[in-house]
Amino acid sequence: MSSQVKTRKLVVLISGGGSNLQALIDAQNTPALPDAQITLVFSNRKAAYGLTRASQASPPIKTGYLALQPFLKANPGKTRDDYDAEVARIVLLEDPDLIILAGWMHVFSDHFLDLVGAQPADRDIPARKSIPVINLHPALPGAFDGTNAIERAYAAFQAGEIKHSGVMVHRVVKEVDRGEPLIVREVEMHQGEAQEAFAERLHKLEWEIIVEASRKVLDETT
Repeated sequence: MSSQVKTRKLVVLISGGGSNLQALIDAQNTPALPDAQITLVFSNRKAAYGLTRASQASPPIKTGYLALQPFLKANPGKTRDDYDAEVARIVLLEDPDLIILAGWMHVFSDHFLDLVGAQPADRDIPARKSIPVINLHPALPGAFDGTNAIERAYAAFQAGEIKHSGVMVHRVVKEVDRGEPLIVREVEMHQGEAQEAFAERLHKLEWEIIVEASRKVLDETT
């Protein structure tokens, strides 16, 4: 008598259009990402189109939203750390097997990682192991950490400082974009190519590696 395969639960955090999210939606419960289901798509921007992608998925995926400034305004005396802790609480209520930052444009403080990496005191949160958190970044390890990586790489190429850039998915640690790389792909840069065309080539690779890295981490933790 065979045992039933456990579905692995994913929570995806976004801030924008959600094209990387769409790659994950399309891959869930397929050979590319087997026995995996996105249970929550969470955004720090109310107008993020990724929330629409989630609600229009088949079946629809639950969504959540909380922005930093409205949170601080509604909670006088609270801080950015409190916001990060609240996001962690919302995410942990899903009891996920993996947390994926796919275009999440907010740098978490230690509070978020501390909470997902250790058993919180909140009795509403199920007992669990430390939850892996991964992030998609459009640059090579150690190059162009932080925001506007594509624009900065393109400018560096135009200045003759680099000949190629790339994309990676890495584990999230307290130092921005400095966690262990899981999947890395180099992208050659071409003279005369518009920044938009370069960005489009990068994004196509992002859609592939976010799925590959998610499966890699899930397979390691199974």
